[in-house]
Amino acid sequence: MREKTSVSKLPPILLEWYDTHARALPWRVPPHDRMAGVTPDPYRIWLSEVMLQQTTVATVKDYFTRFTARWPDVAALAAAEDADVMAEWAGLGYYARARNLLKCARAVVAEHGGSFPADHDALLRLPGIGPYTAAAISSIAFDLPHAVLDGNVERVMARVYDIHTPLPAAKPELMARAVALTPQDRPGDYAQAVMDLGATICTPKSPACGICPWRDPCAARAEGTAALLPKKTPKKPKPVRHGTVYLAQREDGAWLLETRPDKGLLGGMLGWPGSDWVDASEPRPEGTPPLAADWQPLPGEVRHTFTHFHLMLTVQHARVGHDTAPRNGEFIGQNQFSPSDLPTVMRKAFDLTR
Repeated sequence: MREKTSVSKLPPILLEWYDTHARALPWRVPPHDRMAGVTPDPYRIWLSEVMLQQTTVATVKDYFTRFTARWPDVAALAAAEDADVMAEWAGLGYYARARNLLKCARAVVAEHGGSFPADHDALLRLPGIGPYTAAAISSIAFDLPHAVLDGNVERVMARVYDIHTPLPAAKPELMARAVALTPQDRPGDYAQAVMDLGATICTPKSPACGICPWRDPCAARAEGTAALLPKKTPKKPKPVRHGTVYLAQREDGAWLLETRPDKGLLGGMLGWPGSDWVDASEPRPEGTPPLAADWQPLPGEVRHTFTHFHLMLTVQHARVGHDTAPRNGEFIGQNQFSPSDLPTVMRKAFDLTR
C-alpha cells in the first residue's frame, strides 16, 4: 500500500462513494435508508446471495422478484412444494442450490423459529450456507464486521495491493487484506460498497481507474499493472460428454417427463428420459427408450456447458397413442407443462422439436 493513504482511511473513502453511487438492487436497503434505521431482511439477503452464486445480477433480478412475490418470507418458502420451487428455479443453473434452499428454509423454521440467526457460526451450520454466504448475511443483514470475498472483492484487493500471486492460491492473502480493511463502523454497507466497486468501476477489463475512489492508494494503478490483475492459474480444458434424450408427445399433446433423482446433476428437476452422459471418446450411449415407439432422431444436437464439462445430446422424438404406457416417467398434459419449468439443457432439447 502506498504510504500517503493509511489503511484506516480507505473504508471511509469508499463509504462516502457508496452513499452516492450505490446500485439500486431489489434485495438491498439503500445506504441513506439504512442510516435512517431501516434494517435489511435477512431472508431477502440470504435468498439473493444464494441466487447470485455463479449467476449475474442482471439474471437474478427477475428470479428474485418472482420468488419473493410467491414466497415472501422464509416460512412461506419452507412450506412450499419441492416441485414448485424447482420449477421457479429452472434456468438459474447449479440446481443443488435450489435443493439446499429448501433444506435451509426448513431448518431456519424448525431450529430457529423462522428467523435467521444473527450469529456467524450458527449460519454456517445451516444447509447450503458456506463461509462466503455466512459472511455476507452476517455483514449485510446484521451489520457485523465479517469480510466478504467474492470475485469482485478478490479483484479489488489484488489491484489495491498489487498482488501477483495467481488465483486460487492467492485467496488466503486476499482474504487477509479484506479482513484488515473491514471496518467496525457500517460493515454491512462497506461489504456492499466494495462489491459495487468491483462490479462497476474496478471491472475485469478496462477498469475505470480515473473515477475510482481508491485510485490514489491503489498500488496496481501506480505500477501500471491493474489490467493484469488478478492473475489466474490456467484452467484445464473441459472434457466433453455425450448422450441421448427421448421426447415423446402423446396424441392429446401431453409430454413424457421424469423427475431426476435428488442427488446428482440437475437433481430434483423435471427432465426428459434418456441415457447416461459418458465421455465423448466412448460410443454415444442411447440408453433404453422409455416406451416402444417409432423413434426418429431430430436434426442437430443439444450443446450445453456445465461447470466441469461440455455436453452434447442427440434428441430422439416420437408421437404416441393415448393408451401408451411408459416404462418410466409420466405424461404431463399441455395445460400443466411449461417449457420454462425445465432446466436450460432440457429446454434446449424441447426447442429442437419445434
